[in-house]
Formats: sequence, C-alpha cells, structure tokens
Amino acid sequence: MTDFDRSEDRKRADEARLATEAGRWRARSRRVQLYRRLLPILIVLLAGGALTWTVFRTVMSGVERNASASKEISLDNPMFHGQDAQGRSFVIGAQGAVRDPATGRFRLNGPVLRLNLGGTKITELTADAGMYNETARSVTIGPNVKISDGGSGFTLTTPEAVVDTATGVVTGDKGVQGRGPLGTISATSYAIYEQGGRVVFRGSGDNKVQGTISPSSGG
Repeated sequence: MTDFDRSEDRKRADEARLATEAGRWRARSRRVQLYRRLLPILIVLLAGGALTWTVFRTVMSGVERNASASKEISLDNPMFHGQDAQGRSFVIGAQGAVRDPATGRFRLNGPVLRLNLGGTKITELTADAGMYNETARSVTIGPNVKISDGGSGFTLTTPEAVVDTATGVVTGDKGVQGRGPLGTISATSYAIYEQGGRVVFRGSGDNKVQGTISPSSGG
C-alpha cells in the first residue's frame, strides 16, 4: 500500500467520524428543540390545573358552608323544658341558640339552666356559651360558669359544668371555687347531686379539700 492510499484511508475514516458526530449533534438538537416547545406547554397546563383546582375547592367550600348554614335553625331566647328520671323539672334557656342540622345539637349563647328541687330550691347555672345535646340528654356550658346552688346555699364559679338532664347531676373537673354558709372552698372537681341536695368536692395538688356538703332538708 502506498502513502497515497494510506492517506486516502485516513481521510475517509475522518469523514466517517465527522458524519457520525454530525448525525448525533442533529439528533440532540432536534430533542432540545422539541423540549423547548413542550416544556412551556407542560408548565402552563400544570399551573392552569393547580389554579383551576384551587378555585374549584374554594367555590365548593363556599357552597358547602352556605348549604350548611342555610340548614341551621336559629332561635332567639329559646326555652327547653324537661324532666329528669325522677320527674323533677328543669329549664334550659339562652339568649340565642343554633341547631346544627348534622348533629341535632344546639349551640347556646348565654345559657341559663334552672334545676328545680321543688319549692324555693332552685339550682341555677349561667355561662357565656354551651352545647345542648338533647339526644344524649346532656348540657355542657362554659366558660365563666356561675352556679347558684339552691340546696347547699353555695355559689360556685368554674370554667365548665356538665349537666346530665336525665339524672340532674352537675359535674365539673376543671377547678371550682365556692362561697357559702360554711365559708369558702377551692377544689379540683365537684359534683352536685339530688338537684343541689348534696355537693361533693374533690381536690389534688394545692386543692387538698375533699368532702361532702349535705344540707338539712326543708323547703
């Protein structure tokens, strides 16, 4: 093989490599151009989808709130009357009440509960707000609960009180302070039985008190 032949072989090999590299470059260039056209479209679709979903959820939430609100029943100065298992009457009043259609419970604003022992013995409870569950026969009121106990003569203040309208028992475990015929008292929890006929206090920590007040019967 002459030098001329070898030179021609190298020239052809170089041309082949250049053709291969040029083909690769063109293919890569086509992919880049394709991505440049598709990526903006994909970004616009994703952003549009996210915006559409956000607007949809906002609108649906508003519709659901309006539908729920429209089904609520608001009452001004309502009065609920009932009797416990022993036939003793109670009255649940409030400045206002809203019935939740989903649960049937009443949200009370400024509730006033009166548990009647008969005669002048009436235990009265007031608070800023409350919840009346007519089905479960319970009323939970608070905060700023004030209890004027007709049986013991004590006036109690506590953050929360739970009234079982089936038994007439009033309980609370968020602390309580009281003032009455026997002086003052501070306890961790309390329970008022027999519509005020018996009051039980229990304490822990700094409130070590534990005892029962059972005033003499009489009207």
